[in-house]
Amino acid sequence: MMNTQQEPYFALGVDGGGSKTLAVIVNERGEEVGRGLAGSANYQVIGLETAVQHIHTAVAQATRTARCQLPLRAAWLGLAGVDRPTDFDLLQPFFQTLAEKVQLTNDAELLLAELENTLGVVLISGTGSIALGRDAAGHKARAGGWGHILGDEGSGYAMAQQALQAAVRASDGRGPQTILLERILQYWNLHQAEQIISQVYSEPDKARIASLSSVVLLSARAGDQVAATIVQHAAKELALTVHAVCQSLEFPQQGIPLALGGGLLLNEADFRTQVIQHIHHYQSIRQVALVAQPTLSAARAALQLAP
Repeated sequence: MMNTQQEPYFALGVDGGGSKTLAVIVNERGEEVGRGLAGSANYQVIGLETAVQHIHTAVAQATRTARCQLPLRAAWLGLAGVDRPTDFDLLQPFFQTLAEKVQLTNDAELLLAELENTLGVVLISGTGSIALGRDAAGHKARAGGWGHILGDEGSGYAMAQQALQAAVRASDGRGPQTILLERILQYWNLHQAEQIISQVYSEPDKARIASLSSVVLLSARAGDQVAATIVQHAAKELALTVHAVCQSLEFPQQGIPLALGGGLLLNEADFRTQVIQHIHHYQSIRQVALVAQPTLSAARAALQLAP
């Protein structure tokens, strides 16, 4: 008798960020069956050879766990630092052996997988910030994501930087008094404001500085006006970033589908509410999706790419 049972097949999602690379494999039912972890995949920062090696290492771990072999049916790779056509042309050849169908995008685009037909706007606020979108005509737009020196407004880093500046101004008497100074000293286990200098300049770790955003949010909830102003400014900047994307795309009048990601938007409900309220000042929102596992979402979306 002929066996008509369908052969199992697998799809891959890869989130190659600035600090780590996560690979997730799902079966034909969308169930996770394997994952792998490696270092940064941003070739602009660590170099092409190392970035490609990290991606293949993460994928190899995932395939071992899933007990499957390459090439898979389909793959969606979202990589930090991939923005221009030259980036795609450079990187695409290194990943053709991963699957029969490979889609390569910027890592932020993975969040679109949570939206119907991958249409809508993505807003990410963690250490950095960025917004991007895709409409029914296939047009794409982005705003923000310029990095901590040029931009990243509304991010954890930007919020922390403003808090540090407010704290040292208060210490000098050049600015209003704020509990931010005391709480930053406590957070870093310091005793004098002058010790902040070594924390910021001797160890310029963006993620470590950005973690001070939790101090800002707690101080704002405690009623500190300086902290509250910083938080409000961050929420307005993120809303403006979404608005800039929407201005370049066409969405139905009933509102935009919105996918939110990044630690600040996922873990800080009060801040997320403020951001959404400010977005409503510009346009209506039809759907809000919180995307905690963009890699898994991308792997499931890749099933639709399967030939």
